Amino acid sequence: MKALIQRVTFARVQVDGEVTGEIERGLLVLLGLDKGDDQASAERMLDKLLAYRVFADDRGRMNCSVADIGGGVLLVSQFTLSADTRKGLRPSFSSTMPPADAERLYDDMLASLRERHPAVAAGRFGADMQVCLCNDGPVTFMLEV
Repeated sequence: MKALIQRVTFARVQVDGEVTGEIERGLLVLLGLDKGDDQASAERMLDKLLAYRVFADDRGRMNCSVADIGGGVLLVSQFTLSADTRKGLRPSFSSTMPPADAERLYDDMLASLRERHPAVAAGRFGADMQVCLCNDGPVTFMLEV
C-alpha cells in the first residue's frame, strides 16, 4: 500500500464537473492499493497518515500532524501509484489489487478514516477525476506500509 501525501492549503476533486470532495488546509492523500494489502495494512496506513508530522509548529519545524492542526484529509484512489515502472517505457499494473477488491478496501478505509478524523472528503473510486490543489511548501511524501 502506498500513499502519496501532499500538504495543501486547499484541495478539491471533481467528477464530471461535480465537486465530490474538498478540503482547506490539510492533506491530499493519493492512495495506491497493491495485491496483498488488507484491513490490517489499511489501519496501519491510517495510523501513520493521521500522525505523520508534516505541519509546522510554533518554531516552524515539522512537528505537527493533520490531527494536531485539525486539518482536512482528502482521500483519492490512484491505482497508478502501484505500477511497476522499473523496466521499459510502459507501466506494468500486474502488482495492483484487482478493482473489486481495491474498491472494497478503499471504502473500508474511507469509513474508518471518517470515524477517526472529523474533516474527511473523498474522490470517487474508479472515476475519471480532476484534482486541483495548492501544495504548501511544496511538501510531498510517499508513505508505504
